Amino acid sequence: MAGKIITVAQQKGGSGKTTLAVNLAVSLWQRGHSVALVDTDPQGSLGRWFLERIESYGEDEALDFSTSSAWGASYESEKLKRRFDYVIIDTPPKIDSDLRPSLRVADLVLVPVSASHVDLWATEGVLDLARREKAPVLVVLNRVRPNTRLSLDVSEKAVELGAIVAPTQIANRVAYAETLGLGLGVVEQSRNAVAREEVAAITEDILGSMG
Repeated sequence: MAGKIITVAQQKGGSGKTTLAVNLAVSLWQRGHSVALVDTDPQGSLGRWFLERIESYGEDEALDFSTSSAWGASYESEKLKRRFDYVIIDTPPKIDSDLRPSLRVADLVLVPVSASHVDLWATEGVLDLARREKAPVLVVLNRVRPNTRLSLDVSEKAVELGAIVAPTQIANRVAYAETLGLGLGVVEQSRNAVAREEVAAITEDILGSMG
């Protein structure tokens, strides 16, 4: 049975795309799934994380990494999904025709949105392009300050744009940056209980969105 492809996309930089991709990958891997990460972002943050992980903890055949050009992402991910349960594509912070291949093959497009109206405005381009490619979308509120009026307002506005918003919000926690630099996901650090629970919950939201 072929695996599922998840594309992480957002027009605005600093939305936490790579952090979301990494933590979802590790969470799925911890649950016994095989996961392949594909980095189409020339900045290469995902690759740096993966190299750090290999150097510190060694290779694991159930967690793989490759790079691809934006236009080659569809071919690369279709090939990988024959071997892995999940393929997660991390894309550059821009919206243009190059993003289309990553959206076209996606079983789900994850759109991380920081709790600001600027980020929400930037999301409209992704949502529009995803609709044209008939790709299902899940918006994830990321780097939020819990229980603030702003995060609620951004969530409501995202729904008004026609987006489905994940029930779980990812808070702005130092743990995410710390573990990323160590080649880890937060679910692998025992002292970050609340962050671990967030990632477990958002993983459930994502799996539920794909049926």
